[in-house]
Formats: sequence, C-alpha cells, structure tokens
Amino acid sequence: MSEKRGVLFVCLGNICRSPIAEAVFSHVLKQRGLEDKWFTDSAATGNWHVGNRPDSRALTVLRRHGVHTDHRARQLCDEDFDRFEYIFGMDTNNIDDINDEKPRGSKCVVELLGKYDPQKQTIIKDPYYESGDKGFETNYEQCLRCCNAFLDQFQ
Repeated sequence: MSEKRGVLFVCLGNICRSPIAEAVFSHVLKQRGLEDKWFTDSAATGNWHVGNRPDSRALTVLRRHGVHTDHRARQLCDEDFDRFEYIFGMDTNNIDDINDEKPRGSKCVVELLGKYDPQKQTIIKDPYYESGDKGFETNYEQCLRCCNAFLDQFQ
C-alpha cells in the first residue's frame, strides 16, 4: 500500500451508487484539505457497464451539489485488494460478491459504507430501476453522511 490510504467503493454496475460515493468522498477530502492523505476509486462486481459514464441521473444529482466526476465504470479486480485499505459495498449482496473475490490473506477491510451512517441506514439501495432521480438524491445524502462519519474517526 502507498503512503496515502485508499478507499474503494463498490456496487453492482458502477454507474449509480459507487461512483456517487467516490465523487462525494473526493469532494469531502477536498473540503477538508485531505487529498494528500487519501485516494479513492469505485468499481463494479459485474461487467455490464465497463467503460461507461455514470447514469445520467447520478450525474444530475452530483452537479446539483457541485460535485464533479470523470469516472468510467470498471470491474473489481485482484489488485484492488492490495491497493485499497478499505473496500466499501453498498448492500449485503455487494459485500458477499466482494468477499467471494477477496484473495486469501488480503488485509483490506471489506464492509458496508452504510455502517458509518449516523442515521443507521446501513443499506444504500440501488436506484437504477426507479424513475426520476429521487433515489439518486437519497444515495447522495447517505454517501455524504457516511463519508463524513468515516473520515471523522481519523481526526
């Protein structure tokens, strides 16, 4: 692992929840002046959307909050378990899939991002099949709370 600490956010397709979480985490790092201490990325457990930009509704919500992303979807790979200290899944299916891929002996921490939610909403639900962007807004709010609470433990 590098001197910077790494956080990887993972969901099913890497076009909704995990790129929102990655963008929010990067934004919070910048606000707190911690870009020199942490790096981040996001990935999918599946390969359906590899190379694609995030869902347009995710991008709309991020823009509404002044958060930028250039992310392109990618799939979780073996190197991620060495590169990142923390790998956060959005729901229990993500956690199961991540743990199935986790190499024996890997020291990275795999857990739900929602574990850090002060409002105790531990599952960040997939908004992909919902109409409109309400679910994406909910994801943004959850990710913001969780990322701040996660970073608060290191101050």
